[in-house]
Amino acid sequence: MSLASFAVQLLNGLASASSLFLVAAGLTLIFGVTRIVNFAHGSFFMLGAYVGWSAGHVLAAALPASPLSFWLAVLAAGIAVAALGAVIEVLILRRIYAAPELLQLTATFGVLLIAGDATLALWGAEDRLGPRVPGLSGTVPVLGYAVPSYELALIAIAVAVFALLTLLLRRTRFGVLVRAAAENREIAGALGIDQATLYTTVFALGSFLAGAAGALALPREPANLGMDLAVIADAFVVTVLGGLGSIPGAFIAALAIGVTKALCIAAGTIEVGGIALALPRLARVIEFIVMALVLLVRPTGLFGTQSTPAAQSISGHRRLEPPGRIAAWSALALAAGAALLPALAGSYAAVLATDILVAALFTASLQLLTGSGGMASFGHAAWFGIGAYAAAWMSLAGYPFALAVIAAPIAAAAVAAAFAGLSSRVSGIHFAMLTLALAQILWSGALDWEPVTGGSNGLIGVWPPPALADPRHYYALVLAICAIALVALVAVAFTPYGYALRASRDAPLRARACGIAVGRRRREAIWLSAAFAGLAGALYAFSKGGVGPDSLAIPRSVDALVMLLLGGLSAVFGPLAGAAALTWLQDTLARSTEYWHAATGIAILVLVLVFPDGIATLGNVARALRRSGARA
Repeated sequence: MSLASFAVQLLNGLASASSLFLVAAGLTLIFGVTRIVNFAHGSFFMLGAYVGWSAGHVLAAALPASPLSFWLAVLAAGIAVAALGAVIEVLILRRIYAAPELLQLTATFGVLLIAGDATLALWGAEDRLGPRVPGLSGTVPVLGYAVPSYELALIAIAVAVFALLTLLLRRTRFGVLVRAAAENREIAGALGIDQATLYTTVFALGSFLAGAAGALALPREPANLGMDLAVIADAFVVTVLGGLGSIPGAFIAALAIGVTKALCIAAGTIEVGGIALALPRLARVIEFIVMALVLLVRPTGLFGTQSTPAAQSISGHRRLEPPGRIAAWSALALAAGAALLPALAGSYAAVLATDILVAALFTASLQLLTGSGGMASFGHAAWFGIGAYAAAWMSLAGYPFALAVIAAPIAAAAVAAAFAGLSSRVSGIHFAMLTLALAQILWSGALDWEPVTGGSNGLIGVWPPPALADPRHYYALVLAICAIALVALVAVAFTPYGYALRASRDAPLRARACGIAVGRRRREAIWLSAAFAGLAGALYAFSKGGVGPDSLAIPRSVDALVMLLLGGLSAVFGPLAGAAALTWLQDTLARSTEYWHAATGIAILVLVLVFPDGIATLGNVARALRRSGARA
């Protein structure tokens, strides 16, 4: 690579980093103050692009050939998205600030689903090509190469925004309030700071930055319905890598990621020890590799400081009650009804019930890690995918069905044991992001390692033996396996190990003083939960006839989190209730409306706002109401 081409690629990387910084800066502000893991931030970026496209067309007609039309469209997009963000904060998020932060993530995921279908209804499914920016549509010669003028302008805009945000946070009273709330919001409230107004203002400002970033991205890429999920993962990486709540950290992290991606693309294929490495393929996950390496060395990120106790954990916990007599009899009745399903229903009902059981087992494995262990995972699909691929490999290699199913949890647990040893230094949101990084790296490997994984096509032809070919017969087997596995997970929660794990979650210092090996208990929870997730992956692979990279993707992990929180993070039967609710909702709505994502999102919001402890706790609510009525 020549010096000139290196310089050009460096500029391209800086332009990409500038766009990423504008998105991540808003997310950094929001998370730093409100501690909300805002999944809808990607939707704000997407909506900004579409609003900017519409406003740009209107203003271009009113101000033909004027550079002002584009910049006014960017401003309009930012203001519109800021107003929407303020409404969402007031109507939805303000009601659940006291709830576990993972529940807030579920609510923002519901908003993301609604925003996606609203965008589809308003603008259609076609990509919307952005206009050329008047006055910046040409190129600038750099060392013999032509560099688009807009790329240089975008770099300048990012630097200006960084400077303005730094002045705002360091030199104004508003900045003092923001920093106080980010440092310790409980003490800030005790000092008389109007937190409600502050949170709304910060949320609107962060939304404005995301919306403006979306409009600014139009000259570089068309507005499309996949922008939200494409940008949110990178924005999370920048926020965590730079240090939670640190604008300078977000700026440096965005630069590092943008430049590293550009250099990977520019380097092409290189040889190391006789092995050809296609570096452009690393561009998909290089940010996750960088983040993982940094967090393993510096757990708080580049510019992060030791978090306050409120920031250490991103989940809240209630006491896990053992199932009572009524719950036990209800579970037996449910199991009996499920066992009779093959004889009473058709093949489609058996397939749907199989999906629910697999999802329940996958969610229950996450409950062990997140509910009992207090370790939130954004990449739990890693273990699910490893189990699915392991079972598929064994089956296609000619090994018996039973051996393939047994191999899946072993493979997942083995990889998880290695990961647990590396991740022992991080906790809270940093652990969650480290799991996300692992899942994304494995997802990229599944896409690129075609001789082993089948690439984007995956591994197909993975079917159970002829005796289980009928969906009703396979359902009966899955029911037996999942029933045993779910009972085992419930039993583990009430063993001495389970109590030690929850003690390590709630009071690690006291647990250590009592002789509990906190680190060891947590590492064991990681590989144990991975084993059950791997088993769910194997059952999934045989039910679908194959496995693809989507089994490792972010949406799979998010679905597990949503099902867990819908059912109840600390409810014994929460995973089963949440899996049944979400799977049934998705199946029913997908067959009844084109905008089923939005309908699912609305249902999620209703459940989160009305039943923040999960739908599996409704029995506890009913008993409490009966007791209060009796006392009255």
